[in-house]
Amino acid sequence: MADIQQSLDGVMLVPGALAAALVDTSSGMTLGTAGNGHIDIELAAAGNTEVVRSELMTLGNLGLEDRVEDLLITLSTQIHVIRPLASAAGEGLFLYAVLDKERSNLALARRNLQQIERELEV
Repeated sequence: MADIQQSLDGVMLVPGALAAALVDTSSGMTLGTAGNGHIDIELAAAGNTEVVRSELMTLGNLGLEDRVEDLLITLSTQIHVIRPLASAAGEGLFLYAVLDKERSNLALARRNLQQIERELEV
């Protein structure tokens, strides 16, 4: 099991990782952050909380009995990966990673976030 900071440091080991956070979906506040300072991860996390809430509300409105594995936001130079946590310990939280589009491997980043979710102890 890994604590929050160890988990976020693990996200930063993915090639091209610029920043990472564990975020409370209800408040938009970060429980932990990691990064190189090139992006205001707390501001980005707060804003993307609305994206997560909207997607979850849409799934509910559609009556879908499914869960969001991850949300991808692709910009011209970055990829933002949002992974709502499914475990009971992580309910109401999401992992958030910002990747450099040219230097990152999206498949590896997604796999890394899945592994971190399994090992994260909140």
